[in-house]
Amino acid sequence: MLRLISAVGERSARSIEQLGDISIFGCQIVKCFLRPPLRFRPFVKELHKLGVLSLLIIGISGLAVGMVLALQGYIELSKYGSESSLGGFVGIVLVRELGPVLTGLLVTGRAGSATTAEIGTMVASEQLDGLRMMSVNPIDVVVVPRALAMILVMPLLNAIFTVLGLLGGWLVGVRVMGLDSGAYIGSLTASVGFQEDVASGLLKSVLFGVLVALVSTYKGFNSAPTSEGVSHSTTMCVVTASLAILVSNYFFTALWGM
Repeated sequence: MLRLISAVGERSARSIEQLGDISIFGCQIVKCFLRPPLRFRPFVKELHKLGVLSLLIIGISGLAVGMVLALQGYIELSKYGSESSLGGFVGIVLVRELGPVLTGLLVTGRAGSATTAEIGTMVASEQLDGLRMMSVNPIDVVVVPRALAMILVMPLLNAIFTVLGLLGGWLVGVRVMGLDSGAYIGSLTASVGFQEDVASGLLKSVLFGVLVALVSTYKGFNSAPTSEGVSHSTTMCVVTASLAILVSNYFFTALWGM
């Protein structure tokens, strides 16, 4: 029992210490961002890598999720004679929850892990040490453009995911199930509001972008300078960021509805 308590206490203390390190790391990112000059060209390059190259998986996933939601929703709603509410059902589920959460998880798996692996490789190849030898802050040059790009692309990718999901729901509901198009769109516009739904989804995606940017850059920056260290940091980035998204989603939803 004493060993169990000691192990739990040691792990808890280590987690709290790491949380403090991540907070300090985030403050350093903000400090470097507020201090000129802004490195615009690396920022645009990261926008392309993290955003444009993620469009395919985001688009296909959004369309598929919307189609599945419409199919399952139509089957259940038809039991109560409420097929005309399909648009509102798909819209609320996508805009409020599935859009931001699934976008965050997909971006974590594709772009977040790539960011951690890239920065970790720089650590292993001593590129960051070379920047320090030239009196260049590696956080300013390497981390800030990637973090800013991640925060910016997350709500944009969320919007694309949601729009394509609504399109997929329309295709199944109207073209496959024979629901009236006006009924689908009317239910959608009547059920989805801006402040309660759209603003909530966008703010969630911004929050998830901050979390993924912070975790991915921190794990890569503090990676062990070996191939195993880079692999471990990449895995922990995906696990930690995914859990952070799911946990923060609950608290955000609970506080937003108060």
